[in-house]
Amino acid sequence: MYLERIYDEDLAQASYFIGCQAGGVALVLDPRRDIAEYLELADRQGMRITAVAETHVHADFLSGTRELAAATGATAYVSGEGGQDWQYSFPATHLHDGDEITLGNITIRARHTPGHTPEHLSFEVTDRAFSSEPGYLFTGDFVFAGDVGRPDLLDEAAGGTDTRFEGAQQMYRSLREGLLQLPDHVQVYPGHGAGSACGKSLGALPATTIGYERLNAWWGRALADGDEGTFVDELLSGQPDAPAYFGRMKRQNLHGPRILGELPSLAEMSAEQLAPLISSGEAIPIDLRAPEEVHQQAVRGAVTLPNPQKIAAHGAWALDPETDTQPLVVLATDVTQAEQVRDHLIRVGIDQVQGYTTSIRGLETFTPSVLPPEDLAQFDAAAVVDVRNRSEHEAGHIPGSSQLSAGRVLAHREELPASGPVVTYCQTGVRNLVAAGALRRHGIDVVELDGSYAGWLDRVGQTSRAGR
Repeated sequence: MYLERIYDEDLAQASYFIGCQAGGVALVLDPRRDIAEYLELADRQGMRITAVAETHVHADFLSGTRELAAATGATAYVSGEGGQDWQYSFPATHLHDGDEITLGNITIRARHTPGHTPEHLSFEVTDRAFSSEPGYLFTGDFVFAGDVGRPDLLDEAAGGTDTRFEGAQQMYRSLREGLLQLPDHVQVYPGHGAGSACGKSLGALPATTIGYERLNAWWGRALADGDEGTFVDELLSGQPDAPAYFGRMKRQNLHGPRILGELPSLAEMSAEQLAPLISSGEAIPIDLRAPEEVHQQAVRGAVTLPNPQKIAAHGAWALDPETDTQPLVVLATDVTQAEQVRDHLIRVGIDQVQGYTTSIRGLETFTPSVLPPEDLAQFDAAAVVDVRNRSEHEAGHIPGSSQLSAGRVLAHREELPASGPVVTYCQTGVRNLVAAGALRRHGIDVVELDGSYAGWLDRVGQTSRAGR
């Protein structure tokens, strides 16, 4: 058996290439939409991708199952569990608990493991060239290294009401009656690593085992004691804020993302071409520059994505492609960087990158409002908004400030102060720059706190604490 983990640091998401070398065939599990890496891997290994499968209706990225199946002629496999509301509406083979996919010498058995979502499947893999028993479990968002999938996303991002309690109970049963019935040596390959919002304490290990999780994961003791109540309470407490775009991902993945096909090379645009399009609202620039550069000279109307490792995640915070339908033009050093940005954005359904430019010269610019922490006292505390996660806010914040995370602020602008400028901050300023740029595009008067919370602590907070 050949196994390769393809990991996206941007979304902390893992997909898997599982191949039978004897048969020269492979399955890809939970692929993303930019599929070149899977095709290149299959070519290097001399294998044909004959099957593409996914564990569940994803919330954090747009699935590449349809894209890869269309490109290779592979059979698409999705869950048929979870009831009528969770049935995929695009053509695919629907799997139920116990159904199998044969891949040369490899048997892949679907197991229904609800909890994170009602339809969730995990996949037991048996390499029959070596054993008649499963040796691998691909768990998607069911079990991670050190954690299990959160059951509250349907409430947080998909319009559900109190589904989290049933989901937590389902998770307990899936662990007790499913995962923990497997031998301790079975290797566990999760769908996410540290940094994902699909759980609250995911480890960074690429793989683990049933036995290791049984002994060491936070949930192990509650399962050993048969204490469902404690398990449910602990699972539901302290979950991170769910970005607003998760709801859109659920809808699009259930109905099937559109197939992109081969993407053309991006054309370079001059300032003379681009400036009137931005001014008229017919194009949106994507600014990749660092915060200090943007604070000196920002491009009017731009979406600001200063962290090159988080283009997809932050792009989905700042853009809603269901309403922001204009072409996107990347302010990039060259076409290679622009096309890398496009690849990341299509992972979250932002498909309209159509060009790039290499300079802001000739574009309309302005100087964003940035407030020194020492001057914060001139603003009413009600105007100060913390765009970090709830857990960060609860651990310490500027007195009187409210909390609305950067991943939710654009979709919940009605929660911001109704009039006057809004002062925003995060921990160091990067997330704040993303949120501030998104809000300015929608007419919100935003003042960024210089240095954000860390700057306030260094220059004001420590002094005020010492005086108390």
